[in-house]
Amino acid sequence: MKYECALSIEELEKRTSKDCLLTKNMLDVGCEEFEKLKDGDKKALSFLVKAGRIIENINLQLDSHHNLPFKKYLEEEIKKGSKQAKLTKVLFDAQKGIFALDCESNLVILAKGLKQNPGCGFYPDDLEKEEFHQILINMIEENKIDEVKKILNQRSVIERDGKYLKAIDYIDKFSDEFKNAAELLLKASCLSTNIDFNEYLRLQSQAFLKADPMLDAYADKKWATLQDTPLEFTITRENYSDEMTQTVLENEKLSALLEKYNIEVISKDYLGARTGIVNKEGTNYILKVKDFLPLMAQNMPYCDKYTQTITNDSDVSQTMVDVDLVDVRGDVGAFRAGITLAENLPNNDKLSLTIGGGRRNVYHRQIRFATSEDAKQKIQERLDNILEKEFHKYYDDKMDHPFTIGHENGHSLGPNEGCEVLGKYKSIIEENKADMVSLSMIDLLTEKGLYTKEERDKIIVTFAADSMLKTKPELSQAHRVRTVMQNYYFIQKGAIKISKDGFLSVDIDKMPKVAYSMLKEIIEVQLSKDFNRGEKYVNDYFVWNDEMNIIGEKLKKISKRLNGTTKQPLADKLFEEDI
Repeated sequence: MKYECALSIEELEKRTSKDCLLTKNMLDVGCEEFEKLKDGDKKALSFLVKAGRIIENINLQLDSHHNLPFKKYLEEEIKKGSKQAKLTKVLFDAQKGIFALDCESNLVILAKGLKQNPGCGFYPDDLEKEEFHQILINMIEENKIDEVKKILNQRSVIERDGKYLKAIDYIDKFSDEFKNAAELLLKASCLSTNIDFNEYLRLQSQAFLKADPMLDAYADKKWATLQDTPLEFTITRENYSDEMTQTVLENEKLSALLEKYNIEVISKDYLGARTGIVNKEGTNYILKVKDFLPLMAQNMPYCDKYTQTITNDSDVSQTMVDVDLVDVRGDVGAFRAGITLAENLPNNDKLSLTIGGGRRNVYHRQIRFATSEDAKQKIQERLDNILEKEFHKYYDDKMDHPFTIGHENGHSLGPNEGCEVLGKYKSIIEENKADMVSLSMIDLLTEKGLYTKEERDKIIVTFAADSMLKTKPELSQAHRVRTVMQNYYFIQKGAIKISKDGFLSVDIDKMPKVAYSMLKEIIEVQLSKDFNRGEKYVNDYFVWNDEMNIIGEKLKKISKRLNGTTKQPLADKLFEEDI
């Protein structure tokens, strides 16, 4: 296929400008964090960075069939001196692919003549939703049950097989790349100074060599125990971006057949690789909340109606680390409207949770920091334009971090089985739940001494102010959709108010109570295991009203940002090293 760049030079210059393209800087060459490492860990990092770049290459192919050939086209055009290709490559590297929504919910397509496929690179490029559903119906009726189960599995890439479809495990599909990554992890495991971390690397290496979900489960189970390690390396597997798989639940005939034959529907996993250095001081702060998790579990709505991963036992199966990032690749490094601030993994669909594995929270220091004077001025300008003056004293951008800690731990609370039946609404509802856990538990945690009254008030107001968006997002943007839902709910319940001229005020004491009310509704939906109820819940609250629009228009005027990118000088240097 012949490719052309879709965006004009003028549009590219705008989108790659400093005002429109936010830069998040990973660790720099010569940084203290790296220099303090032992020699073995420094050398291991080089191999881990290299493995991460391979994972990104795989994920580009999972994201779109066109990503790699278009990338090659750009590189060839750059060699010819094309400014258009050079600027397009900047955006391609930032959003990790041809297609992405920016922070104003505009779909950015970098290649002329292409349209975004809801099946990404997981499904044939010419496969439409209706044909997909009919093929699955035919296959089930012809007793090809096992193959349908593989097709609707999170690990498979789908190809045409005559009039049918066939599934290939991504380990088999990209066997050469995974083999190379496995070799790099093994080399790193021979150099790193931490025994537990090395065992995890070896297990993850084995999981790259054979298409066996249990091997991933063993690696995930070990990874989730890592607490006192100098290095961080994670293969992230999350399924927010596949818009094709879950559509099968919208087809009544197909959905009934899936239920009849006990076929689970799980969206496809995008892959990412995170490499970093564990920050001990930041980790100690995060770990303060661990002792309160059983208490939070006891205070969850309907806690007696489901089994959750956090229990009353003193040994909570969840580790937590704060990480200085060296490199973020693939899905975890894709800057599409936003970028991942922290992660709680493995997700509920992962096998490790069924064999006694726990979870692990990893927080991204370089993503959350806004330390420059320019960044601080932009924050103040935002407050001056959207937040009533009396609430400015409560706003503290550092308070976003404790809220995020509550959010990530919120993923470990509540129902963890059966939510897949909520289909394309599952992730929206789960992210909604995590936010409401964080906010609704804040009075309990303040009472128990985790937060001071001043910190509690700041967390609440900072959350409310940061929740204001420029535009109504697309349904595929789970994190942003849940934000709109929450804003609408809080407005309806009187916990926040937006004046006619677009200034936000917050009923601080009411916010946690309203959040708990919303949390109860969320848990009811998750326990219902009813797609239609999940759909109604989202539709009822995903309302972009006039008040939100007033603030959104003001935000557009004061912020030109459309997207962002990462820079990783230390990782780039390590990648070039020949060890």
